[in-house]
Amino acid sequence: MTEPSSRRILGLALPALGVLAAEPLYLLFDIAVVGHLGALPLAGLAVGGLILAMLSTQLTFLSYGTTARAARLHGSGDERGAVAEGVQATYLAVGIGLAVVAAVYAVGGPVTSAIAGDAEIAAAALSWLRIAVFGAPLILVAMAGNGWMRGVQNTLRPLRFVLVGLAVSAAACPVLVHGLLGAPRWELEGSAVANVAGQSVTAACFVVALLRERVPLRPHATVMRAQVVLGRDLILRSLAFQACFLSAAAVAARFGAAAVAAHQVVLQLWNLLALTLDSLAIAAQTLVGAALGAGNAAQARQLAGRLARWSTVFAVLLAGAFALGVSVLPGLFTADPEVLDQIGVIWWFFVAIIPVAGVVFALDGVLLGAGDVAFLRTATLGCALVGFLPPIWLSLEFDWGLAGIWAGLTVFMMLRMLAVVWRTGSGRWAVTGADTQAGRRSE
Repeated sequence: MTEPSSRRILGLALPALGVLAAEPLYLLFDIAVVGHLGALPLAGLAVGGLILAMLSTQLTFLSYGTTARAARLHGSGDERGAVAEGVQATYLAVGIGLAVVAAVYAVGGPVTSAIAGDAEIAAAALSWLRIAVFGAPLILVAMAGNGWMRGVQNTLRPLRFVLVGLAVSAAACPVLVHGLLGAPRWELEGSAVANVAGQSVTAACFVVALLRERVPLRPHATVMRAQVVLGRDLILRSLAFQACFLSAAAVAARFGAAAVAAHQVVLQLWNLLALTLDSLAIAAQTLVGAALGAGNAAQARQLAGRLARWSTVFAVLLAGAFALGVSVLPGLFTADPEVLDQIGVIWWFFVAIIPVAGVVFALDGVLLGAGDVAFLRTATLGCALVGFLPPIWLSLEFDWGLAGIWAGLTVFMMLRMLAVVWRTGSGRWAVTGADTQAGRRSE
């Protein structure tokens, strides 16, 4: 197995970036369409969308875990086995997705009420959510499809499938929301229907692609159980992130409207950077998993160093761009002087952690590709408990403001960097063979 060229790495990373960015961009379009209905429907979309997004975020193991397992099998030469991982992940996606639908119908009312804090907003959110949740199994099928296709080093087809589905949603959304072209005017519910329509198309594309591979379709409990084991650790890791960022938002809100607005602006920029750097992390997952599956631990280690260097250089360039843009970029989001003052407090924390993120995200991808998720789970939980949550809550106690919150994020990222650099340098993750559980046994 020859070492991948720079062109090959970019050929995996750039389509992956397109997939990562497509959904957030469509959500902005959806918000713009619904926003013309007024404040109440927009608030309902915000609350309902938050609930659905939080559910789907916890289930990304269907993508990342499937990539890790399929990449090893692909590297070992077992192409049919790699695709078969997608079959089992798709069964899991459908089963978990139907459970999500049932859960929303069982407890959606109390949950939307608790989050919204207003009866009218909660009613609007629940009305949207009860339609949109039928897209949950479809979203999860697409995650599973992305997972096995990344594992066999095909990131271009998933991009096409996602773009086709989003094009359907984008065409249907204004028509159904505002009753254009003779269609019924369904307002907020029209947004949910449009979302499900597009998700149906994307999921259908992935299922057809799977069927065309002509691999056995019989469910295998042992494979699904192994995928769930990976998923458990990834879910716990994701919950650590959710706890940190929800705590940060809650504390920021207690420092006033200007503080929470500034925090939201910079956090959205951070999320955009995370998507960008994650594209290289996905390439790392795919290529490292394949190298280990082929029995080439030396190449996996070389790839780890190479991709970490790429990601760090890219992150440093991004940090430089944001440093130079300090007098211009915040003004693109707000003209409020108080909000701009608060952004100024945290801007340099934001700039400083971008290079750190370049290292962390790349090596996260390496360890995910190796199936070393037990270490990532433990490291992330430990860094959150030690580095992020204490400064957040101490900021509230001692009135440190946003500076304290973002200092906590900085410490969190620094500790994560130390953890993944140490783990990567130890070489304990570089366990060869087609079985991702080998990495767990090395713990």
